[in-house]
Amino acid sequence: MASLPRLSIVTLLLLAALASAQEKTSAEGAQGTSATSMPGPESSPAAEFRIAEPGWQFEFPRDHGSHEEFQTEWWYFTGHLEGSAGRKFGFELTFFRVGIEPPSTPRTSSWDLHNLALAHFALTDITGRQFRFHEKLNRQSPFTAGSATGSLNVFNEGWTAMTQPDGSWRIRASTAGDGIDLVLRATKPPAIHGTEGVSVKAATRGAASHYYSMPRLAAEGFVTAKGARIRCRGLVWMDHEYSTSILAPDQAGWDWFSLQLNDGNDLMLYQMRKKDGSIDSSSSGSYIDREGAVRHLAASDFSIRPNGSWRSEKSGGVYPMGWDIRVPSLDLALTVSEVMKDQELITTSSTGVTYWEGAVLTRGRSGPRNIEGQGYVEMTGYAGDFDMNATR
Repeated sequence: MASLPRLSIVTLLLLAALASAQEKTSAEGAQGTSATSMPGPESSPAAEFRIAEPGWQFEFPRDHGSHEEFQTEWWYFTGHLEGSAGRKFGFELTFFRVGIEPPSTPRTSSWDLHNLALAHFALTDITGRQFRFHEKLNRQSPFTAGSATGSLNVFNEGWTAMTQPDGSWRIRASTAGDGIDLVLRATKPPAIHGTEGVSVKAATRGAASHYYSMPRLAAEGFVTAKGARIRCRGLVWMDHEYSTSILAPDQAGWDWFSLQLNDGNDLMLYQMRKKDGSIDSSSSGSYIDREGAVRHLAASDFSIRPNGSWRSEKSGGVYPMGWDIRVPSLDLALTVSEVMKDQELITTSSTGVTYWEGAVLTRGRSGPRNIEGQGYVEMTGYAGDFDMNATR
């Protein structure tokens, strides 16, 4: 889900959802800030939202929590699960917070519209060859949706991501016969992406985010598919990002990869695509070794080449499908394949954004050794370019 891949999606969620949210709240007499008041990346007045700049010092568990001084924020969980009789699933559970007014704006009521809360939940039944997604859009309040500071504690109606007393996390979502209820335990420390505390997405000042991942969370619990509750275990990746930035005018979308390899190493890559079809030099990634040490990868350090395509009958979007990844400095060569092609979300009831977010498998070579793995890929901007001025 940034002038970073996923953070941009939240800003775009703001731009896409703000008009409908304002229409909804105006009927209730609420006063929201229009998208035209969003601060640009060149300035950050004290009365507005903060931009992501070098020097941010990450601190945990504090930074698992909410950062309302930044306009856009998300907590993004993706994972592969295996249940009884070897039945396999993939899932995505995402919580978005989008600031309408900065924290300095006086609060007169717990119902004041200062933040929008959006959420997506998708289940890929790999064994059953089925994909379903669900979505929510609420205003933040003590009763509908919220995100606490200081630790992970996010909810949107009955969907939750919470810190438990023993320090583990529990994530839950359930709707229309589909659901997950998982306890997550970290096997690696947080992996901080970018350099100097920021993940830069374009040349303009402030076009960046504070971005880290929990790349390898051991999961145990239950998955529900069409009403059938199945005990399962698996491996989950969590991304958390916060910023106040938008796509650059010449950027059309992005491709994002998270891969968990069976040698214990992990790989995150994203490439920002320009409208002329070229790849922005701000693209980057991280290689996370077995012990959790992070190696920053610049755009020149890797290549991602599609080896196929798929056309969505629902949106008309044409997506790459299947990729060859090379990281020469690591002597790493991977081929990534989707577990099924139709894993597209058309979020007309929440964000109005159409994107592909799907479970993938990978195999290839790390030095002289054969290697396999699993992960998730996100692609945006293939079912029509984002028009950043349309909602302004």
